[in-house]
Amino acid sequence: MTKFKTTPYTVNVYDLIHRPGEMREQTITLPVDSALGEGLVSVPEGSTIDLDVRLESMHEGILVSAEAQTTAVGVCGRCLIDIEQPVEVDFQELFAYSSDEAFDYEVHDDHVDLEPLIRDAVVLALPFQPVCRPDCPGLDPETGERLADVPDSKPQQTTDPRWSALAAFQASDTSAGPTSNTISDDARQDAPADIDRDREER
Repeated sequence: MTKFKTTPYTVNVYDLIHRPGEMREQTITLPVDSALGEGLVSVPEGSTIDLDVRLESMHEGILVSAEAQTTAVGVCGRCLIDIEQPVEVDFQELFAYSSDEAFDYEVHDDHVDLEPLIRDAVVLALPFQPVCRPDCPGLDPETGERLADVPDSKPQQTTDPRWSALAAFQASDTSAGPTSNTISDDARQDAPADIDRDREER
Protein backbone atom coordinates (compact mmCIF):
# COMPACT_ATOMS: atom_id res chain seq x y z
CA MET A 1 0.00 0.00 0.00
CA THR A 2 1.33 3.45 -0.97
CA LYS A 3 2.12 5.64 2.01
CA PHE A 4 0.24 8.93 2.15
CA LYS A 5 2.52 11.86 1.31
CA THR A 6 2.01 15.28 2.87
CA THR A 7 2.26 18.47 0.81
CA PRO A 8 1.66 22.19 1.51
CA TYR A 9 -2.00 21.46 0.64
CA THR A 10 -2.49 18.78 3.29
CA VAL A 11 -3.78 19.85 6.69
CA ASN A 12 -3.30 17.89 9.90
CA VAL A 13 -6.62 17.17 11.65
CA TYR A 14 -5.38 14.80 14.36
CA ASP A 15 -6.80 16.99 17.11
CA LEU A 16 -10.30 16.88 15.56
CA ILE A 17 -10.70 13.22 14.63
CA HIS A 18 -13.68 11.52 16.32
CA ARG A 19 -14.44 14.60 18.39
CA PRO A 20 -17.83 15.80 17.07
CA GLY A 21 -18.45 19.47 17.78
CA GLU A 22 -14.78 20.44 17.82
CA MET A 23 -13.71 23.12 15.34
CA ARG A 24 -10.54 24.87 14.23
CA GLU A 25 -9.97 27.86 11.94
CA GLN A 26 -6.71 28.83 10.32
CA THR A 27 -5.22 30.90 7.50
CA ILE A 28 -2.74 29.31 5.11
CA THR A 29 -0.67 30.71 2.24
CA LEU A 30 -0.19 28.02 -0.38
CA PRO A 31 2.37 27.99 -3.21
CA VAL A 32 1.24 27.32 -6.77
CA ASP A 33 3.72 24.74 -8.05
CA SER A 34 2.06 24.37 -11.47
CA ALA A 35 -0.13 26.77 -13.41
CA LEU A 36 -3.88 26.64 -12.78
CA GLY A 37 -5.83 27.02 -16.02
CA GLU A 38 -4.86 26.85 -19.70
CA GLY A 39 -7.01 29.60 -21.24
CA LEU A 40 -6.38 33.29 -21.87
CA VAL A 41 -5.85 33.80 -18.14
CA SER A 42 -4.41 31.46 -15.53
CA VAL A 43 -2.87 31.44 -12.08
CA PRO A 44 0.84 31.16 -12.92
CA GLU A 45 3.37 28.87 -11.36
CA GLY A 46 5.21 30.60 -8.54
CA SER A 47 2.23 32.63 -7.32
CA THR A 48 0.39 32.01 -4.05
CA ILE A 49 -3.13 31.28 -2.83
CA ASP A 50 -4.43 32.73 0.43
CA LEU A 51 -6.74 30.24 2.13
CA ASP A 52 -9.08 30.80 5.08
CA VAL A 53 -10.21 27.37 6.24
CA ARG A 54 -12.56 26.07 8.92
CA LEU A 55 -12.30 22.45 10.03
CA GLU A 56 -15.23 20.89 11.87
CA SER A 57 -15.35 17.41 13.40
CA MET A 58 -18.45 15.44 12.45
CA HIS A 59 -19.57 11.87 13.18
CA GLU A 60 -18.79 10.81 9.60
CA GLY A 61 -15.55 12.77 9.17
CA ILE A 62 -14.06 16.27 8.93
CA LEU A 63 -16.11 19.03 7.28
CA VAL A 64 -13.88 21.53 5.47
CA SER A 65 -15.20 25.01 4.59
CA ALA A 66 -12.75 27.32 2.85
CA GLU A 67 -12.37 30.60 1.00
CA ALA A 68 -9.44 31.05 -1.38
CA GLN A 69 -8.03 34.20 -2.97
CA THR A 70 -5.41 34.54 -5.68
CA THR A 71 -4.63 36.50 -8.86
CA ALA A 72 -4.91 35.31 -12.45
CA VAL A 73 -2.82 36.86 -15.23
CA GLY A 74 -3.11 36.69 -19.00
CA VAL A 75 -4.46 38.76 -21.90
CA CYS A 76 -7.72 40.50 -22.74
CA GLY A 77 -9.85 38.44 -25.09
CA ARG A 78 -10.68 41.52 -27.22
CA CYS A 79 -7.61 43.74 -27.41
CA LEU A 80 -4.91 41.28 -26.22
CA ILE A 81 -3.25 43.55 -23.67
CA ASP A 82 -1.86 42.05 -20.46
CA ILE A 83 -4.34 41.92 -17.60
CA GLU A 84 -4.58 40.76 -13.99
CA GLN A 85 -7.82 39.64 -12.39
CA PRO A 86 -8.55 38.71 -8.76
CA VAL A 87 -9.95 35.23 -8.21
CA GLU A 88 -12.08 34.44 -5.16
CA VAL A 89 -13.65 31.03 -4.62
CA ASP A 90 -15.20 29.08 -1.78
CA PHE A 91 -15.98 25.43 -1.28
CA GLN A 92 -17.18 22.96 1.32
CA GLU A 93 -16.49 19.24 1.45
CA LEU A 94 -16.74 16.39 3.93
CA PHE A 95 -13.69 14.14 4.28
CA ALA A 96 -14.96 10.76 5.50
CA TYR A 97 -13.17 8.62 8.06
CA SER A 98 -13.93 5.40 6.20
CA SER A 99 -13.81 4.58 2.51
CA ASP A 100 -17.08 2.71 3.01
CA GLU A 101 -18.87 6.04 3.35
CA ALA A 102 -20.54 7.48 0.24
CA PHE A 103 -18.18 10.46 0.00
CA ASP A 104 -15.62 11.52 -2.60
CA TYR A 105 -12.84 12.40 -0.16
CA GLU A 106 -11.30 10.68 2.86
CA VAL A 107 -9.11 11.46 5.83
CA HIS A 108 -5.66 9.90 5.24
CA ASP A 109 -3.18 9.44 8.07
CA ASP A 110 -4.85 12.19 10.11
CA HIS A 111 -4.68 14.64 7.17
CA VAL A 112 -7.06 16.13 4.63
CA ASP A 113 -5.71 16.94 1.15
CA LEU A 114 -7.17 20.21 -0.14
CA GLU A 115 -5.23 20.43 -3.42
CA PRO A 116 -7.83 18.85 -5.77
CA LEU A 117 -10.61 20.96 -4.26
CA ILE A 118 -8.65 24.19 -4.58
CA ARG A 119 -7.44 23.40 -8.09
CA ASP A 120 -10.93 22.55 -9.38
CA ALA A 121 -12.55 25.58 -7.74
CA VAL A 122 -9.96 28.05 -9.08
CA VAL A 123 -9.88 26.67 -12.63
CA LEU A 124 -13.68 26.68 -12.90
CA ALA A 125 -13.78 30.29 -11.69
CA LEU A 126 -11.46 31.58 -14.44
CA PRO A 127 -13.32 33.48 -17.19
CA PHE A 128 -13.40 31.88 -20.63
CA GLN A 129 -13.35 35.29 -22.39
CA PRO A 130 -11.63 37.75 -20.02
CA VAL A 131 -11.68 41.46 -20.84
CA CYS A 132 -9.61 44.38 -19.61
CA ARG A 133 -12.86 46.30 -19.09
CA PRO A 134 -16.52 45.51 -19.83
CA ASP A 135 -16.74 47.99 -22.73
CA CYS A 136 -13.40 47.15 -24.35
CA PRO A 137 -13.84 47.92 -28.09
CA GLY A 138 -11.17 45.43 -29.16
CA LEU A 139 -8.91 45.78 -32.20
CA ASP A 140 -9.39 47.45 -35.59
CA PRO A 141 -9.95 44.56 -38.04
CA GLU A 142 -7.88 46.29 -40.74
CA THR A 143 -4.92 47.77 -38.88
CA GLY A 144 -4.89 45.65 -35.73
CA GLU A 145 -4.70 48.86 -33.72
CA ARG A 146 -6.19 48.86 -30.22
CA LEU A 147 -9.35 50.97 -30.55
CA ALA A 148 -9.27 52.10 -26.91
CA ASP A 149 -6.02 53.97 -27.65
CA VAL A 150 -7.70 55.97 -30.45
CA PRO A 151 -11.24 56.59 -29.20
CA ASP A 152 -12.16 58.90 -32.12
CA SER A 153 -11.48 56.29 -34.78
CA LYS A 154 -14.09 53.90 -36.06
CA PRO A 155 -13.42 50.42 -37.34
CA GLN A 156 -13.44 50.22 -41.13
CA GLN A 157 -16.24 48.20 -42.61
CA THR A 158 -15.07 45.42 -44.87
CA THR A 159 -17.13 43.78 -47.60
CA ASP A 160 -17.12 40.04 -47.97
CA PRO A 161 -15.57 39.33 -51.40
CA ARG A 162 -18.33 36.80 -52.03
CA TRP A 163 -20.80 39.71 -52.21
CA SER A 164 -18.68 41.91 -54.51
CA ALA A 165 -20.26 40.50 -57.70
CA LEU A 166 -23.75 41.21 -56.38
CA ALA A 167 -22.74 44.75 -55.41
CA ALA A 168 -21.42 45.38 -58.94
CA PHE A 169 -24.63 44.03 -60.46
CA GLN A 170 -26.77 46.31 -58.28
CA ALA A 171 -24.61 49.31 -59.21
CA SER A 172 -24.96 48.66 -62.97
CA ASP A 173 -28.71 48.13 -62.63
CA THR A 174 -29.07 51.46 -60.85
CA SER A 175 -26.97 53.35 -63.42
CA ALA A 176 -29.21 52.11 -66.25
CA GLY A 177 -31.98 54.31 -64.88
CA PRO A 178 -35.76 53.96 -65.10
CA THR A 179 -36.11 55.24 -68.72
CA SER A 180 -35.53 51.88 -70.39
CA ASN A 181 -38.93 50.57 -69.36
CA THR A 182 -40.97 53.76 -69.85
CA ILE A 183 -42.78 55.24 -72.89
CA SER A 184 -42.00 58.82 -73.88
CA ASP A 185 -44.69 61.51 -73.76
CA ASP A 186 -44.47 61.98 -77.58
CA ALA A 187 -45.15 58.30 -78.15
CA ARG A 188 -48.22 58.47 -75.92
CA GLN A 189 -49.55 61.51 -77.86
CA ASP A 190 -49.02 59.81 -81.28
CA ALA A 191 -50.70 56.56 -80.26
CA PRO A 192 -54.39 57.78 -80.52
CA ALA A 193 -53.75 59.25 -84.00
CA ASP A 194 -52.38 55.93 -85.25
CA ILE A 195 -55.42 54.13 -83.90
CA ASP A 196 -57.81 56.57 -85.70
CA ARG A 197 -56.05 56.06 -89.08
CA ASP A 198 -56.41 52.28 -88.72
CA ARG A 199 -60.15 52.68 -88.20
CA GLU A 200 -60.58 54.93 -91.27
CA GLU A 201 -58.67 52.52 -93.53
CA ARG A 202 -60.90 49.67 -92.43
